[in-house]
Order: sequence, then C-alpha cells, then structure tokens
Amino acid sequence: MCAATVATLALVASGCSGKDAKGKPAIKVGLIAPMSGAFAVLGISQQNSLQVEIDRVNAAGGVDGAKLSLVARDMALDPGKAVQAANEFAGDDQIKLIIGPSITAFYSAAKGVFEQHKKINCQPGVSTGDFSSLRYGFRSQDPAALDIQKVLGYLQQQKVKTFGLIYENDDTGKQTDAMLKAQASKYGLKYLGFQQTRTDDQSHKVYVEKLKDAEAILLSSNVGGAKTMAAAGEADYRGRLLGTGSGMQNISFVEAAGDHAQGAIFPAPNYQYPIRDRSRWEPGYRAHIEAIEKRYGKNVGPKTGASSPKGTAMAADCVFAYAAAAKTAGGTDPGKVAAALEKLAVPAAQTPSGNAIKSGPSHEFYDIGGIHLYQWNKDGQGWYTKQLDAPK
Repeated sequence: MCAATVATLALVASGCSGKDAKGKPAIKVGLIAPMSGAFAVLGISQQNSLQVEIDRVNAAGGVDGAKLSLVARDMALDPGKAVQAANEFAGDDQIKLIIGPSITAFYSAAKGVFEQHKKINCQPGVSTGDFSSLRYGFRSQDPAALDIQKVLGYLQQQKVKTFGLIYENDDTGKQTDAMLKAQASKYGLKYLGFQQTRTDDQSHKVYVEKLKDAEAILLSSNVGGAKTMAAAGEADYRGRLLGTGSGMQNISFVEAAGDHAQGAIFPAPNYQYPIRDRSRWEPGYRAHIEAIEKRYGKNVGPKTGASSPKGTAMAADCVFAYAAAAKTAGGTDPGKVAAALEKLAVPAAQTPSGNAIKSGPSHEFYDIGGIHLYQWNKDGQGWYTKQLDAPK
C-alpha cells in the first residue's frame, strides 16, 4: 500500500502510480489554496468545484486521452507555504494546470516560477494585478478594476457624494485605495480615505466611526469585510455599505452583520444561487451547483439561516477552459494551450459559472459586461440577493 502525505483537508485525488486505469499517465491539476484557518472556506470551495468539474471532464473522456486528477496543498495564509507549493508544482511534469495561490500578494510571489516552467495557471482568487503581461497566467475572477467601475458608477447614479474605504492593510487594500483615489473624481465623488485594518482587530467599530459622515463605505471582500459590516451595525451607521468584489456573496457577511446586512451591495459575475426559480439559472451553472449540493451540501448560517453552495464555480471554469483549449490545441503543450485559451470564446449558458468566457490577450476570462450588482435582502423565506442591473 502506497503512502501519501496530505495537507489538512486537502485531497490527492490520483492514485500513487500517477496513471489512470488504462495505464496512461494522469494529467494532474494542482490547487494551492487556504484549506485551514480563517480563509478555509475559500480553499475548500475551490477544491469542491474543481473536483466536480474534473469528474465531469473525465466522464466525457478526459484531456488528450488521459484522466485528470486533483492534487491540493494547504497554503494556510502562509507566504512561505504558498511559494513552496508553487515550486513543487512547477517542477512536476505531470501537473499541467495550476490553480492558485489565492490572494494577490501570494500569487505575485509565485507567478514568476510558473512563467519560467511554462505552467498554465488559472486564478479564481486573485482580484488585482495585470495578467496581460503573462504568457501562461489567466484570471477567472472579476478583476478589482471592473468591480470598482461598477460600484463607483452606482454611487454616481444614486447621487452619493462622499465615500470611504475600510480594508486590510495588504497589497489588495493598497491597490484598491490607489484605484479609488484615481477614479473618484471622474464620477463626481469625494473620497474620504482609506482606514487600514489589522488581522488581529477584534472590532472595526473605530474605523466605521472615523467614516461616520461618509454617505457610503466600501469594504473588503475578504474576511475583514464581515467585521466591518458587524461594526457598522454596532455604530448604527446609516449610510450605504458596498463590497469591492464578489467575495461579499459569502454568507459570513450576513452572519456577521445580521439584519444590518440588508441592503448591502456588491459586484460579482453571475451569482444566481439565491434566485429561487432555478429555471432562470444558466444551464451550465445550474448543473454545476446542483452537483455541488448533491455531493457536498451547502453552507447554512446558524444565526441567520442564509445559505450558499459549498463550491465556487469560477474555479471550475479553470478546468472547463483548460479542457476546451487542450482539445483545440490537440494536446497539452503549454504554448499551444495558452494560445488556444486566448482565442477561447464560450457563451454563458455552457460554463460552470454561468459567465461567458472570452479571455483574449488580456488573459481575463470575464469582461465588464459579465459583472453585475447584487443586493442582500431578506423576506419571510429568508435571505436572498436581488440583481440591481438588468437581470436576464
């Protein structure tokens, strides 16, 4: 019996031989994500969606005649572990696709080794940074720049004049602050500044109180944003709360803020899960989410009853797109697959996320037309989101 060392909650889905049932070497998909700690829900959700999509691709014949298998490493929000896993995967010839490391700063430290080793990589957990300069890196998340455009356009439309930002004092927070400084005046808005949070903050009330006169507060789409929402309730803040990215669809925000989450707005690619009539969902998205529910279930907030699937379909788009590009390229040669990914154009109805994929030279799977605005609401049946821009 072969042995394998498995990181916390991480799965090694291939056999120890590294070959499928027909004896052909399996194609490995590597995942580097937080599988433990405060961000564990992100890594586990990515892993679940990747496994569901890998199983779908394998049932359809695999990639280049070989089955896919998933190998996951827990980076535990430790940059050293993230870089170590990146180097490990970059040096493994059987790994043809890498997802992660999640979070901009960690990916920035790893992307050079991916380029050097010609490893196709796809990022559903990196919101800032430029992918157009990369040959092998692609993003399957809503870019922060597009999210900011959506949010500032909404504030302008609502005749809001002043706003501030509460965010972690990290690379993403600093880049978000820089974008807001550069863009605010173009929308007729006065930016009241950046309140920088710390990971060891027990409460964000002091930051909210410093922005008490702002008509709107923009908050982090990471775990700190949930603390800000809770603090807004404690401080009886009466202005608008808006997320700066799709992470605010996570029910932890509702759990932290309770009824104060009602009315909070966030930008995101397709997020049809709270729409109770599933016949309105994009077909590929519905198939993926229902497969997630069947295998892994859903997250349910113990305080609010708000629910979400235990998966993130944007991660599944990475495998979907890779399989499609490899078919076009006639194999797994990284240069040919990267070129095929640039030319890939898939309608929203077919993808696991329900978002159209058309990366082009920017290496961005989603464009501004695929970013929408959603608002948390509550009725007698529980929590749901309402799409504020024109729904399908």
